[in-house]
Amino acid sequence: MRNIKRPELLLPAGSLEVLKVAVDYGADAVYIGGDVFSLRAKAKNFTRGEMAEGIAYAHERGVKVHVTANILAHEYDLEDARKYFSELAELGPDALIISDPGMFMLAKELCPDTELHVSTQANNTNSGTFNFWYAQGAKRVVCARELSLKEIESIRKNIPADMEVECFIHGAMCISYSGRCLLSAYFTGRDANRGACTHPCRWKYYVTEETRPGVYLPIEENERGTFIFNSRDLCMIEHIPELMNAGIDSYKIEGRMKTALYVAMVGRTYRKAIDWYMQSEEEYAGHKEWLRQEIRKCTYRQYSTGFYFGKPDENSQIYDANTYVTGYRYLGCAGEGDGKGSVFLIQKNKFCVGDEIAIMKPDGRDVPVKVIGIRDTEGNKMDSCPHAAQELWVELSEEPKQGDILRVRTEEYTE
Repeated sequence: MRNIKRPELLLPAGSLEVLKVAVDYGADAVYIGGDVFSLRAKAKNFTRGEMAEGIAYAHERGVKVHVTANILAHEYDLEDARKYFSELAELGPDALIISDPGMFMLAKELCPDTELHVSTQANNTNSGTFNFWYAQGAKRVVCARELSLKEIESIRKNIPADMEVECFIHGAMCISYSGRCLLSAYFTGRDANRGACTHPCRWKYYVTEETRPGVYLPIEENERGTFIFNSRDLCMIEHIPELMNAGIDSYKIEGRMKTALYVAMVGRTYRKAIDWYMQSEEEYAGHKEWLRQEIRKCTYRQYSTGFYFGKPDENSQIYDANTYVTGYRYLGCAGEGDGKGSVFLIQKNKFCVGDEIAIMKPDGRDVPVKVIGIRDTEGNKMDSCPHAAQELWVELSEEPKQGDILRVRTEEYTE
């Protein structure tokens, strides 16, 4: 390994199942949300018991857990926030991610042994802001997504050496300024700044003329579509050297609403990219095509590099559809074996006896296997599993280890 600082790979988890997958597939740290005060209210999120189990699982494997409490709080939130932070202090996460100054001061008072990180939701765009939060006791600040690498490098040079810089390097991008969007609240009454975003940036829009009600005229963005707010996804897998040179301490993946398969695929790919670069620039460069192909097996809305290399124009940021590109379908996460060649599986999507699928290993390998047999928990043989979340015993041509991801290539995936 080279004598350079190793960045943290920070993966998302919207449930206990996904947390365990994130830990197994390469995370140095995982960020999660409780069932209150988190900006992903539609995610499954964690109960107190699940959070305790998740923190224990991660800590046993040397992985940190950061808990988000990054809503913009109203006056009536503060009493419950005080109770919540007191509970978190007992659970012992490694960091709290906060955007609201009032919530920050409560956390500082009630969780004195926990690192405080300032969320991207606080619009952190200059070294003066970073130094302000450092003076308040913040260990880390998450950059606004609108910053270029040159700006981040300048910030790094103008803040204390022991202050950490975290940046999103992959995942969904808001068309609004670091997520400070008011459209959802305006259209539906669901406040994006309190975790209830309905994603109106993904909708298709028309205009009407007042004398012709009911006649919808398309907004012609270009010849391909009319999605004027819908941003492409961020992807920096081909730019690890530039991220390293900017002095970023933590590489953050967006996606607390994503599946275990998505987190495993993105996490594994960036884990390999970082590890290869830590060995040598030549090692990383030699695997660049593998990284490029692997990241396109994930579900995504076309990729861009966001603002990292300057302000993007509409052709490099706007995604002209409201659908995802999906390379692989998630079948489930292998459970315990029965000692007879089968493993327990809670099925996520349909598959059949005879199908060719793949075991996705944390070390980067994909093992092609054939489905030999399926039976239900009562031992009845099945040709397929048509119902969601069925509990099954599955026999494959090669037995997976507990925790391995099972997936199958979709028809739309091409090399």
